[in-house]
Amino acid sequence: MNTPHIPVLLNEVLSGFKDIQSGYFVDCTLGYAGHSEAMLQTYKDIKHIGIDRDDEALKFSENRLMAFSDKSKLYKGTFSTVFPMLKESPIVGVLADFGVSSLQLDKMERGFSFLSENLDMRMDSSATLSAYEVVNGYDQEKLEYILNHYGEVRSYRRVASAIIEARSKKPIESAVELSDIICSVVPKGGKIHPATLSFQGIRIEVNAELYEIEALLDALEERAKRGELKECIVSLITFHSLEDRLVKNRYKEWSTACICDANAMRCTCGKNHQLGKMLVRKPITATKDELKTNARSRSAKLRTFIFKG
Repeated sequence: MNTPHIPVLLNEVLSGFKDIQSGYFVDCTLGYAGHSEAMLQTYKDIKHIGIDRDDEALKFSENRLMAFSDKSKLYKGTFSTVFPMLKESPIVGVLADFGVSSLQLDKMERGFSFLSENLDMRMDSSATLSAYEVVNGYDQEKLEYILNHYGEVRSYRRVASAIIEARSKKPIESAVELSDIICSVVPKGGKIHPATLSFQGIRIEVNAELYEIEALLDALEERAKRGELKECIVSLITFHSLEDRLVKNRYKEWSTACICDANAMRCTCGKNHQLGKMLVRKPITATKDELKTNARSRSAKLRTFIFKG
């Protein structure tokens, strides 16, 4: 089957699960099932759960995984709502690829592209909040916040002011129009489009992406503390510093045995709080060969953790 999306770090993901045992593998960001199909083909004894909020992706993946229909279940929803409710056991592997899929980026009607005539950016097309509401409805302070904290836009005040001024004349109705407004105040230069970080910040707000990651990490931690994820391998792929920082810091916490204050004279916590260990200290990134065939893998970072038995 032709796939509209190339799964990033595929070989590295498969290698990270080489010690997986029979049980359930959960793909929290199913997308177009590239990672999931490869896992099912490689590890014959596992059962599969796929989660996604995009109806189009779920429909495509259901067809793609038809050969594994006897051991694959697909759920629509965000992983913050679906993962904590899963009853299947044991869960022996968890994967999340936090990037936007190539199809979502390239399909003009989805409104993620700088060239789109729509202003949408919803991963779930049935969600109520879109980029249109954010761009045309948020006040200056809220726009500055998301541009600064989610997009890490240096000139976030100028961009927010330009958006406010433009929409005072008429609503901003397309991604093309928004891109032009941003480019009018953000100087060109560097390797990325001047509107990239602003679009990132708006997209994160629309889809509550950082909240979703934190919610998944919370759910993993809670289930691990209840003894439900023994020897479960967790591989998380991030695409920018905000995502990576959340994952890296949580892995560090989970790897720490002592949780006493750093200024404490002696340990009083029992040094028994370690939930597992990081399998690799530094994140795994794309090889030169992968970068040649999939430029979008250049920002991908894979971090893997295993909960103790």
